Amino acid sequence: MTQWLEIVGMPEAGPDALSPQARALVERARTIVGVSRRLAGLAGAKRTLVAWDGDLTDMVGRIIGYRGSPTVLLASGDPNWFGIGATLGRYLEPEEFGLHPAPSSFQLAAARLHWPMQNTVTLSLHGRPVAALHPHVLPGNRVLALTSDARTLIDAADLLCRRGYGKSRLTILENLGGADERLSSGTADAADTFATGDFFVLGIDCVADAGAPLLPPVPGLDDAAFETDGQLTKREVRAATLARLAPYPGALLWDVGAGSGAIAIEWMRAARDARAIAFERDMSRCALISRNRVALGVPGLELVPGEAPQSLVDQPRPDALFLGGDVANPALFEACWQALKPVGRLVANGVTLDAEAALFARQARLGGELTRISVETLDRIGGERVLRPRLAVTQWTVTKEGE
Repeated sequence: MTQWLEIVGMPEAGPDALSPQARALVERARTIVGVSRRLAGLAGAKRTLVAWDGDLTDMVGRIIGYRGSPTVLLASGDPNWFGIGATLGRYLEPEEFGLHPAPSSFQLAAARLHWPMQNTVTLSLHGRPVAALHPHVLPGNRVLALTSDARTLIDAADLLCRRGYGKSRLTILENLGGADERLSSGTADAADTFATGDFFVLGIDCVADAGAPLLPPVPGLDDAAFETDGQLTKREVRAATLARLAPYPGALLWDVGAGSGAIAIEWMRAARDARAIAFERDMSRCALISRNRVALGVPGLELVPGEAPQSLVDQPRPDALFLGGDVANPALFEACWQALKPVGRLVANGVTLDAEAALFARQARLGGELTRISVETLDRIGGERVLRPRLAVTQWTVTKEGE
């Protein structure tokens, strides 16, 4: 297929700052698509200018409608870094379009702040929940974030203060690379005094207050990090469970009988773009999961209420599956096993005799590994200290060989 679309990153300084190669692409185009301020000065008798109207779905459809005709889409900076290039890549074949990046706003921001890019987190909060910041709020971490508008600053500062990072240094980098570029900074706990426009990159240099909870992406968060009614896979067992599930980028987990959602939440925190669906029949626990997914930075966790296995029907097949509730139920297990992709991993934890018997029988039939996890914690009997055992967990891990 012939390449018909060129996605050109335009610097904030405008068309005059384009490279000669990018300028030639613009000159040859029959159709140029971009926001109005980028189209200024590009009018010509032999080409059509199409202003971006702000509706992503409609604009993607319109752009695809130009297939076969030389078309340029003017983007900001690097169109493949949280940009329209990455979006269109889901709809077009690679040979249909070219990408021509300019320095991104992330690169310009890092240069102004003297932050090494390889040690800096970059993420987009443009049109996305600010809760996505949570996994990156760690002592000494540096974050550069794209923003929606001035409200993003206030919401991010509020999140930092609630996490115990009120002294984090915030830098607002406005109109980077343009004639009206401006930088201003202050601490998160004083963000309501900042004056800023709507077009900026937010730099966050994380500084933890004394006693701020540490919530790293490594599985095994403190139990106190979750809001729960007691239905929670405890920290030590949770860490062992996630190790067996083995999160990886883009993989989908089913957390069946999700309780407080801890397994699904930590799965998503552990790997880039990891996805999860939490299945839970108890509506009060569904509410807990909803709050926990926001508080721990994975607002994209999908929640499916209802009784399993009926609630599992027509859901996308998982790469990994955790069965933590109603483990002895044969109908539920068979539905889970049939849904699991080939070479997918299933981990089931049981604490009752019925659950343990079911796991032993399934292991004898399907193989895999059985492990008994015992944890003891410090307690007291009278004036003496003892290590009191919790309920032992029998864990079955198995990889599905085929259909």
